[in-house]
Amino acid sequence: MWKELIDVLSECKSRIWLLMAVLLLPFAYVQAQGFDTPNLVRNADGSVTFLYADEAAMSMKVICDCKLRRETSTIKKENYHSVKMTRDSNGVWSYTTPPLAPEVYTYQFEKNGLVRFPDPANSDSIRVRRDKMSTFILTGTPVTDYCAHNAIYGRLDTLVFQSANEEKPRRLLVYLPPQYEETEEAYPVLYMLHGLNGNENSWNERGRATQILDTLIAVKQARPMIMVIPDANPVCLIEQKEDIGLMKNILMYPAWKKREFEKCYPEIDSFLSAKYRFSTRPGSRAVAGLSAGAKQAANLANMYCGTFSSVGMFSPVVGYQQVPDSCYAKYWIGGGTGDLFHHRINKFRKRLQRGHITYTMYNSKGGHTWRNWRVYFTDYVQTLFWN
Repeated sequence: MWKELIDVLSECKSRIWLLMAVLLLPFAYVQAQGFDTPNLVRNADGSVTFLYADEAAMSMKVICDCKLRRETSTIKKENYHSVKMTRDSNGVWSYTTPPLAPEVYTYQFEKNGLVRFPDPANSDSIRVRRDKMSTFILTGTPVTDYCAHNAIYGRLDTLVFQSANEEKPRRLLVYLPPQYEETEEAYPVLYMLHGLNGNENSWNERGRATQILDTLIAVKQARPMIMVIPDANPVCLIEQKEDIGLMKNILMYPAWKKREFEKCYPEIDSFLSAKYRFSTRPGSRAVAGLSAGAKQAANLANMYCGTFSSVGMFSPVVGYQQVPDSCYAKYWIGGGTGDLFHHRINKFRKRLQRGHITYTMYNSKGGHTWRNWRVYFTDYVQTLFWN
């Protein structure tokens, strides 16, 4: 009997990862519900209690991009709010939020009004602007369930690329689907671009793109594909420890118009094609980005006519220069009614309509936030490479 079982498993080797996906998804859900830190407690009503033990502290605050008070507001951008915590007789500080919606949240503590720091008991931390923030996920929607899936079945590589036309090298993240190790097949490629204050880690950490795509592939809702997440800043960040800060990036915005990243795209694609099995079939490249990265995505489609079969634009900051002339691709646009650049999105759509260029529009509530971009990414990747 055991020999027969081994034979069956051997024959099904290429599909074992799918079985693991089905079995482990409930486990990921339980982990997310219980949290991996003793400083967070999810309550029965959907609220979350923050805890921090420090008898010597004179004051403590929690800072979070979640709703900390009970007043309602429309989120147009991801603002962080702070609230004072209360100390009990044992020196444990606490604060309980109102009921929270399913989402990926980030937070940190502030001690004595001077020092801010991530939750020392939470291993899931990311860089947000120039701060280190801890993360927790409240599951309950398809997107948040995908985000809570910490272990990926594919592979994530980090590389450094040096262009012949740039002084500094660029960092690249490359996601390979689970099937990559099991076959000799060549795969289509999605280039995923960050926004103004991002880098190559943004989509992986804040966007949870690798977890989302990996899970969608596992349940056969997305085609197996390679995803490249580059540092697409006009001035490469390789010598920066984390990032250069929002204000400096804003001051540097005119440099984005020089299209430094767009110009070195052919070198990057050739560099990666020599290392990985990139498909050479027509229609095997797609490019997408958020905010300023959406402008870069449109620029790439116009500069390298016929290279990209699909262009994804999430909360795009675009103008008439990004409207395609003779290089047509399938355009997918996501925007929120509360987005700071909603008027630009509408103008761009009208220009596409005047040019009789077809596009898909995903309308949502909310604004220029990762809450929306994760949803857009989840929907967009399911449209790619089926033909």
